[in-house]
Amino acid sequence: MRKMLAAAVSRVLSVVAQKPARRVLLSSCNFSNKATFEMKSCDLYLLEKGPPVATVLTREDGIKYYRMMQTVRRMELKADQLYKQKFIRGFCHLCDGQEACYVGLEAGIKPSDHVITSYRAHGIGYTRGLSVRSILAELTGRRGGCAKGKGGSMHMYTKRFYGGNGIVGAQGQIAETYNMAALWKLPCVFICENNLYGMGTSIERSSANTDYYKRGNFIPGLRVDGMDILCVREATKFVADYCRSGKGPILMELQTYRYHGHSMSDPGLSYRTREEVQDVRSKSDPIKLLRERMLSKQLTSIDELMEIEANVKKEVEEAAQFATTDPEPPLHELGFHLYNNNPPFEVRGPNQWIKFKSIS
Repeated sequence: MRKMLAAAVSRVLSVVAQKPARRVLLSSCNFSNKATFEMKSCDLYLLEKGPPVATVLTREDGIKYYRMMQTVRRMELKADQLYKQKFIRGFCHLCDGQEACYVGLEAGIKPSDHVITSYRAHGIGYTRGLSVRSILAELTGRRGGCAKGKGGSMHMYTKRFYGGNGIVGAQGQIAETYNMAALWKLPCVFICENNLYGMGTSIERSSANTDYYKRGNFIPGLRVDGMDILCVREATKFVADYCRSGKGPILMELQTYRYHGHSMSDPGLSYRTREEVQDVRSKSDPIKLLRERMLSKQLTSIDELMEIEANVKKEVEEAAQFATTDPEPPLHELGFHLYNNNPPFEVRGPNQWIKFKSIS
């Protein structure tokens, strides 16, 4: 009995001893501090030169980008699950597959810059500073959501981010916007996230000219590999510097791909094949590409990346738990936050005999 007890204690102690040993192993790894990577050159329009075709990635930035892209991916997959469980209702447009666009964009601009976007905004909302908890809670319509549960998937906001507008750049309006921006030389970067499909129609079937980076006509443009975070980062730095120098607006097309359908009501397989989606996943996945680059230059290790993934999974699961248990906003708050700095006024509720008082 005594021998059995001693053996059991020995096994427990050996397991306990292994955990800190793994951390010591990670911290003592001889990682590189930075590495240089080549990228695809961008297609240019009305520009004499474009972004560089090589860039330096530090270990610190690489780890940060990897964690952010993993978080967006996990968050969107969790949103898919919550929608199917009927915790999320209404519209829900997921952006998994397009992570490099959002993380690369944020890496190339300043926190003080302003970003306005249409729907499919969960990822860019996260990179702009929204927490996973506030995004998932907004999707489930809870008080802890970033818009207090009133906006849902298509209306998310944080400081200097105005996102999830339901209307994309319709041709009439965008043409007028290009014109005014060029006339006034506004420091504005127009971004086309070209995921190859407008709802369920491929770009080849809907556009006589699929060179969207040339659609500004008199506005310079460039087409970027939107699946490569380093390419997006460097292109974003380039267009931001272009605008800040007083040259006026510029148009950037990010060639990317969405893994889900247009929205949760679209299975995404009636107008494209499973083989097409799998081919993109296997050859051009943005997370996989960054992982392989970092490992090839000893910027990280498999163990470290697995630890990051485990921590991200835990964070998303905890956020989902909050998003499904946090209370919904009470009915009397229906009229809150309609206007900014307005005196209180009466708002008719869903029942014509019930009135609520607005609060700014």
